[in-house]
Amino acid sequence: MTENIKDKIPTRGECEELMAKYAMLPNIVMHSMQVMRVSIAIMDHLKDGVSLERDLVVAAALLHDITKTRSLETKERHAESGGDLLRELGFWRVAAIVEQHVILRNLNLEGRLEEAQIVYYADKRVMHDTIVTIDERVDDLIRRYGTGEEIRNQILKNKVQALAVESKIASFMKIGIQNALDEIR
Repeated sequence: MTENIKDKIPTRGECEELMAKYAMLPNIVMHSMQVMRVSIAIMDHLKDGVSLERDLVVAAALLHDITKTRSLETKERHAESGGDLLRELGFWRVAAIVEQHVILRNLNLEGRLEEAQIVYYADKRVMHDTIVTIDERVDDLIRRYGTGEEIRNQILKNKVQALAVESKIASFMKIGIQNALDEIR
């Protein structure tokens, strides 16, 4: 049985090659590596019976900012352009997660835990390459990007979503999120 091209997930090595090919700045690579570590810490402490694709989470965490470097100049929305790029490369499921790492679409707080929710949340817990609280991350985002009231309001709205996702993830874990994250500090 051949793998469906739309379901291809790059290996960690392939992700690192893509990060180099698309000239991700070193600080963005460090951020992405830390988002991957946070994602894995969560995955490693999920309750028995919670079924998620670890390889998919790892790839999406590593590649979530694949077009962030160029977006600093082009001002494009890096979540969308990253998704577009990864889809062009045949990584459809990774693209679907990357597109949602800034704002989750169709969040169902009562439904099953999804890979996109873990990557989204992990990104909200990593400021540069340091694990921080959601409050610390949001304060930094407002300082750096909150140039207008509309943008600040969107960041604050996203904070509410991030806290809701945090509660959802916590309900699927054997230990507290902070305890899991303390293991990787």
